[in-house]
Amino acid sequence: MNGSDSRTAAYGLVPADTTEDVRSRGAEVSTQVAVLPVGSFEQHGPYLPLATDTLVACAVAREIAAAYPVHLLPPVTIACSHEHAAWPGTVSISSVTLHAVVRDIADSLRRSGVETLVVVNGHGGNYVLGNVVQESSARGERMALFPAAEDWETALERAGVVTSLLTDMHAGEIETSILLHAHPELIRPGYETSDFVADDRRHLLTLGMSGYTESGVIGRPSLGSAEKGKALLASLADSFGAYFSMLTAEAAES
Repeated sequence: MNGSDSRTAAYGLVPADTTEDVRSRGAEVSTQVAVLPVGSFEQHGPYLPLATDTLVACAVAREIAAAYPVHLLPPVTIACSHEHAAWPGTVSISSVTLHAVVRDIADSLRRSGVETLVVVNGHGGNYVLGNVVQESSARGERMALFPAAEDWETALERAGVVTSLLTDMHAGEIETSILLHAHPELIRPGYETSDFVADDRRHLLTLGMSGYTESGVIGRPSLGSAEKGKALLASLADSFGAYFSMLTAEAAES
């Protein structure tokens, strides 16, 4: 079953569902799956907005909601961006807080009859989300983290992205492409001339991003395009199918 195009077209960062929309969608499926975008509020160089990771996570989540009968949640917009603290505008919460927020959301969903939660992560520094999913799964709760590195690798190949995940670390070809497709009005001039590569980042956790880049950019944004962004999102939506099948099959068996 596919989601309604009109339903997803109306979405900005906050879903426009009414409680009756959620009730109707839940009545049509045997297992209700909620999708939670988690982003960040951190520097992305001089040309991408502080909300880039949230915008990316929401773009991925909207693609999922257009293709699968899921309950799309509003995003978590501030997360763990401590490595970007040297740049103005960056705001973080602790990993303990983010862990608790996601746990609380999952608990609330279960009380309302939604047993399965997929966290769509838009920021690589949200390491704790992996722990949340592992711990929840160990307790017998249904939760998943999306996309995995393998999903991104498939998307890069399908979209013709030439920069590797290692090199395209921050505000590079991938993020610039997705925003050129999903939110071109938010991109400032400068991405065409801001390429910077720093593949050896072994001390990132100690030094932060400022130990490796003055501009805040690590990647090749000049290679970004709206066409690549569209293809990236389409590939990720396709990859989500395996997650949806696994999570709903597990629910049917339990």
